[in-house]
Amino acid sequence: MKGTPTKILVADNDSRNRCLIVDYLQKAGYDVTGVKDGEDALSVLNNQDYSVAVIESTLPKADGFAFIEKTKQIKPEIAVLVLTDNPTVDTAVTAMKLGAEDYMCKPVDPEEIGVQIYKALEKQKSKNGSYVSPQQPDDGSRFGGIIGESEPMSRVFRLMDKVADDDSTVIIYGESGTGKELIARSMHFNSRRNTKPLIPVNCGAIPEELLESELFGHEKGAFTGAHKARIGRFELADGGTIFLDEIGDMSPNLQVKILRVLQEREFERVGGVRPIKVDIRIIAATHRDLEKAVAEEKFRQDLYYRLNVIPIDVPPLRERKSDISLLVAHFINHFNRTKGKNTLGISDNAFRCFVEYDWPGNVRELQNIIERLVTLHDGGMIDMDDLPAKLLTDGSETGVPFVDIPSEGMSFNTMVTNFEKQLIHQALKKTSGVKNKAAQLLNMNRTTLVEKMKKLQIKYNE
Repeated sequence: MKGTPTKILVADNDSRNRCLIVDYLQKAGYDVTGVKDGEDALSVLNNQDYSVAVIESTLPKADGFAFIEKTKQIKPEIAVLVLTDNPTVDTAVTAMKLGAEDYMCKPVDPEEIGVQIYKALEKQKSKNGSYVSPQQPDDGSRFGGIIGESEPMSRVFRLMDKVADDDSTVIIYGESGTGKELIARSMHFNSRRNTKPLIPVNCGAIPEELLESELFGHEKGAFTGAHKARIGRFELADGGTIFLDEIGDMSPNLQVKILRVLQEREFERVGGVRPIKVDIRIIAATHRDLEKAVAEEKFRQDLYYRLNVIPIDVPPLRERKSDISLLVAHFINHFNRTKGKNTLGISDNAFRCFVEYDWPGNVRELQNIIERLVTLHDGGMIDMDDLPAKLLTDGSETGVPFVDIPSEGMSFNTMVTNFEKQLIHQALKKTSGVKNKAAQLLNMNRTTLVEKMKKLQIKYNE
């Protein structure tokens, strides 16, 4: 049974860093509040119960480390993680004496913060015997947060429903941007392991020389710079789920060690000799064709068979275009809410461009474009003039603008005139109405542009 998500406060004046951390933790299922200064932090701390606070050491409107001490006075049970741009031994010692759980140097990998938060919550659990795990966002459906009603997605949902609460190894196949991690998270939060951690590892993003230590941890002195022992991701996932994203990018050396974990559910830390047993479920994902990689001897055959117990194929967006309207509405509502905008929707003509486009970047590309449109739009309906150029072509090398010819036919001259108007309007918009620059964009003389504007009755006042 699901409980209330764990509440986390992130206080950092660096908006980019704050947003990265908040976004990562929200995707992990936590209830996260982000603030920019000490005044806002104290306000929310006084009014809500937080389990963890991630605090920048030089937060504006706050008295340095005295603010951390005040935080612990307000909420003695809260776990405080300190971020700093200027690390020193003295400041680290001061932070720990004031009750901080950890002291991290910026820029901090959000995944590392996620690991430290889990460790802090586990410590709280050992003290009071209760710990509410992060939760899957709930929109009323079992797999809330995954948008789709098309038949390809219905097949995915049916398979997820059968295996979510099973411990069999799952591998998720799909192109980049199709939502493989979202599916893995949803399966974890709908399993009996949902009160235990979900630990994600992007095997393609971590350098090979560091990945082994990230996965298995290391003992003190195992290599240069290993000043203390470190717990790896497999240990942190004990009792829960580990998600190995882009496992197809893993080196042959590490593939052997992953195979052992799959077979024996045990491993050794780097530099260690004692086998460590873990109770975990493994979900992997890749955008690669692993069967082809096996044939080319780039991926171990025995590991492939161990991983390929329950394969889930996530369709690319071009194969589920009937879901585009749902996704567009979802993202517009989301960005209206988070950005304080009032975009009403997309015009029929503009929406036809969305349907015709092949979306090589899949749902992630669609999300990014909607975010851009909502951010730059002044409200009302998004129309053809607002769309990026790539959505206005049919995707061919000629770059022909997309036109949906109706069954009853159309006026060729009218469509050519409308297209000329659209091109001129876009050129003027890009150049803030400067006709010389607009003419250069269209590779024509300024006088020609002015004559066409008169002929087509184009008035540009922006």
